[in-house]
Amino acid sequence: MIDVLAIVGPTASGKTALSLELAKHLNGEIINGDSMQVYRDMTIGTAKILPEEMAGVPHHLIDIKNSEESFSVAEYQKLVREKITEIQSRGNLPIIVGGSGLYVQAVLFDYRFSKEAIDQELRECLNKELEQFGVEWMHKKLLKLDPKSDIHPNNTRRVLRAIEILMSGQQKGDRNLALSPMYNEVIIGLDIPRNVLYERINQRVDEMLERGLVDEVNSLRQKGIRDVQSIQAIGYKEIYSYLDGHWSLDLAVEKLKQNSRKYAKRQFTYFKNKLPILWIDALEKPEKNLQEIISFMQGNDRDCRINKLTENQEPTEK
Repeated sequence: MIDVLAIVGPTASGKTALSLELAKHLNGEIINGDSMQVYRDMTIGTAKILPEEMAGVPHHLIDIKNSEESFSVAEYQKLVREKITEIQSRGNLPIIVGGSGLYVQAVLFDYRFSKEAIDQELRECLNKELEQFGVEWMHKKLLKLDPKSDIHPNNTRRVLRAIEILMSGQQKGDRNLALSPMYNEVIIGLDIPRNVLYERINQRVDEMLERGLVDEVNSLRQKGIRDVQSIQAIGYKEIYSYLDGHWSLDLAVEKLKQNSRKYAKRQFTYFKNKLPILWIDALEKPEKNLQEIISFMQGNDRDCRINKLTENQEPTEK
């Protein structure tokens, strides 16, 4: 029996539509798997599902944080595991839906977070090194310590924290913990040709602008919200640069589309390398995908098929 179903994939790949159909057929409740959709007042730029689009399916962990608040993977892990227990107690199937790979992985697998004290001296040294040599230097330092790191070079806070953890030995050298499953889970990944995905992303950005993305971002800016975790999200930092007078609107939109495409590529890489996924064709007829997923969940060969797909199938780059 499946404990938890997860639907993952890059931005604009069709996760929301598929998850709603699965929830209806499987008596499911949806748990947000996107690190930015937890924030209130950030709807358009995060492509958040609207109440009228939920089709009566319960959704959890959306709009639970104010935009100036921080939100960590550890907090997400705790909240989602509590929700999973709650949903299961009602006899329903928890369905995690989103594109934040680390967040999904931290919930479904034995992903532990260090509680050791911060090495203040090391932190100060790293900050001085950042000041002296810059962001690119620090990212190269991280890649020397962890060649498989998928942290974006511009996410300075996470780059520094990752280096700090690696250098202080807080990981204890045990990466296999993250591979030990906590549930009898199935993870479905949406595979889509890159050219189609990029067209969808560009179109989605245009639609966000038509719906009032600039006004949404400006509302946050007028409240004095800046230099916080939420505003580093793609779609917000670019428009902030426009509103602050650093970029023209055309340049901000171009950067937004470009950063979204780059993020989608990183999502594919993470899902392929970090999670045991059954990939399905996002362009296939919904009825066929629905039938394939339900059949797969009921089958006895799940482990074999997942391992085979994880080792041999790479998301399409057409």
